[in-house]
Amino acid sequence: MIAAALAGLIGCGGGGLNRSPDGTFAPGAAGMGDVDGLIVGHRLLAAGEHDLALRAYYRAAAQQGLNVDTMSAIGSANLRLGRLGQAENWLRRAVEEDPTFAPAWNNLGVVLMERGQVAEASEVFRRAFAADNGNSDEIRDNLRLSLANLNDSGDTTLAENQTFNLIRRGAGDFVLMSDL
Repeated sequence: MIAAALAGLIGCGGGGLNRSPDGTFAPGAAGMGDVDGLIVGHRLLAAGEHDLALRAYYRAAAQQGLNVDTMSAIGSANLRLGRLGQAENWLRRAVEEDPTFAPAWNNLGVVLMERGQVAEASEVFRRAFAADNGNSDEIRDNLRLSLANLNDSGDTTLAENQTFNLIRRGAGDFVLMSDL
């Protein structure tokens, strides 16, 4: 008898469990509407989850639109995934969108260094340094390292005795570190 009464009360809730009054049911993640995809992506990138970070950045782009932040983030994730061509395309789009956005210039320089385009990378690091007004030690170090590679090599290719590692710094900046 009590079970029958409880069963009857459950059905009196109007829309039922997670149902709208018009009868449609759309499950969603509770509380996920306010999460910034860029922040999630940055945290995933820092945790080494590059593919998941890229997905979070795409979600951020869908929510916020393609702006300099989302394009730079997508480019940076592609860079970490080793997709240098895609990374370069996204980062070039970002610097076209906002030529004063130093992190995008810096990350584009990292891509160009990885591709062995030292002369262009040096120029890109100069632009990043100028856009940042010389405030970033990381960009300064990248510029210095790229210029050293440009001057040390007779041509514009990287010296064979150096390997380069990308290390994440801040919210989307990358630093080029040389292992000798």
